[in-house]
Amino acid sequence: MGTRANPTGRYGVPQYRALFLALCLIVFGVAAIGGYGERTSAASAIESLSQDAAAGTIAKQAQFLREFSGPQDLVKGLPPVVDRSMDILFGHADPKPPGEKMSRPYSVTTDSTHRIFVTDPSEGLVHIFDFEKAKYSFLGGPGSQLRQPVGIAIDEDDNAYVTDGVLGVILVYAPNGKFLKYLGKVGGDEPYFASPSGIAFDPETHHLYVCDPPRHMVIVLDKQGHILGHFGKRRGGKDPGEFRLPTRISILGPEVVVLDSGNSRLEILDLDGQYRREIKIPELRVETGLAIDGQKRIYVGNLTLDAIDVFTLDGKFLNRIGALGSGPGEFDRPCGIWVDPESRLYVTDMRNERVEMFQLSGGT
Repeated sequence: MGTRANPTGRYGVPQYRALFLALCLIVFGVAAIGGYGERTSAASAIESLSQDAAAGTIAKQAQFLREFSGPQDLVKGLPPVVDRSMDILFGHADPKPPGEKMSRPYSVTTDSTHRIFVTDPSEGLVHIFDFEKAKYSFLGGPGSQLRQPVGIAIDEDDNAYVTDGVLGVILVYAPNGKFLKYLGKVGGDEPYFASPSGIAFDPETHHLYVCDPPRHMVIVLDKQGHILGHFGKRRGGKDPGEFRLPTRISILGPEVVVLDSGNSRLEILDLDGQYRREIKIPELRVETGLAIDGQKRIYVGNLTLDAIDVFTLDGKFLNRIGALGSGPGEFDRPCGIWVDPESRLYVTDMRNERVEMFQLSGGT
């Protein structure tokens, strides 16, 4: 696992220190007078979620906490106006090396120590952000086994399971980032999967559930890689228990929720793959994200409106979070979604090259 030291200030010009301090004092004074209203406005934009009384929906709050796009966000940086002023005085900082900023963040999850894992298929990396220790690290990179990380799941021991769409396997990493093994290889180096995507770990059975979109199937295996069964059929279908391009999967208790993107629906199954019900959702796409919180609310990416739609497990629409844009609480192609045990919502904002983090109302 690669690591990078904590980012420090990017300007180190002693002769301008007095000028810089004076500039900071002026800017902080202005910010103290005018900054509060701006922050309140941003928070209000997030917390004023849509409410449709006629449909019986309930607007719920999602308080914006932070956004991050690379290791520089692990420590508090200069206020934007100071940062721009320093660029004017001293010139722009050197460009960031490859891998220091997310390119196309796709899936996101967390482990028991609150580290945040973000897959970045175009960079061939899994970014790891540890805000409690102000530490950035990563899985993959040049010379590693990882090629195109897509989905990710964490088990009860904080081992990471990463689906690789190019290699057609699952790569397993220890909590310290050490590569442990491949899952999904049969007959030597031949992969069992065509191109694995979404993956979920069931803490009760310790089984992994993996979407394989080209084969239109969900594969179940244990942590040693033994195939235990599959849901769906090879050429796909639209009947109950069948899929066309299943891409994301989430587990809550005895139920498995599969994002069946080709059939524009969520299918709810039991852990053995027996069909229970479905929720029709128009215009689902292969990048659409999916998550479930402890209150049994389903979060689905709405790539048409660049928002997150929230439903009950029986399909009742509750509310919508966000809108198109690049500001706090806005999205441009929100893909991966995750809700941690503390009711924090994480969204990979692909085209804005960042992850946004919210605090949801209602504990889990």
